[in-house]
Amino acid sequence: MPKNKIALAGAAALGAAALAFSTVPSGGETTTAEAAAPANVAYSSEPVKDVKASVTDQLAGASLKVEAIAAKKEAAAEAAAKKKAAAAAAAAKKAAAQAAAAKEAELRREAKAAANRSVERIAFQPVAVKKSYGNNLDGWIREALSIMKAKGIPGSYHGLHKNIMRESSGNPNAINNWDINARNGIPSKGLLQVIPPTFKAYHVPGTSWNIYDPVANITAAANYAADRYGSIDNVNSAY
Repeated sequence: MPKNKIALAGAAALGAAALAFSTVPSGGETTTAEAAAPANVAYSSEPVKDVKASVTDQLAGASLKVEAIAAKKEAAAEAAAKKKAAAAAAAAKKAAAQAAAAKEAELRREAKAAANRSVERIAFQPVAVKKSYGNNLDGWIREALSIMKAKGIPGSYHGLHKNIMRESSGNPNAINNWDINARNGIPSKGLLQVIPPTFKAYHVPGTSWNIYDPVANITAAANYAADRYGSIDNVNSAY
């Protein structure tokens, strides 16, 4: 029970007791004594102050508890956010590292594949072997025909052979010192009796510049005949 209620109850009890002792029966008559003066009741404010202080303390304590709980929740949320951010950063870093490693591995694979292809090309590329021809009329004609074919100069084995035999009898060093060209100071020379100006004008690249060289002489003469007559095959006399 609160202190102020106890004080009020006590005062009421004391008043009742005083009233009982003042009423005394005598000789069958009832005599009523003068009522006693009411006792002074003192109301103290101290118990109320104590109650207010207790409530204030309780409210303050509750407020502190609420603040502590809120602070704890905020700290936990902040820690969770930091942990989540750190995990995201670590995941991003790991993903970047994995991507870089994958890219590097891909570049290595591409470089290795390119190197392997290069080795394969070197290993399997057919080597152009220069064909060997005999150092005789047959070999000279065949080699000349190979060059003529590569350069787009028309002519056949038969066409070359018949004209060579008529002009020089197959002698690569033959020279004509009696025809009109000789009298003019520019004798015909070689297998197909070519004069130097014609040899120079119709020389086929890749062959010798020596007019007596059998292959160079044949190809230059065939080149000239193709220009003048369509083909060495069409030449059947001095040309």
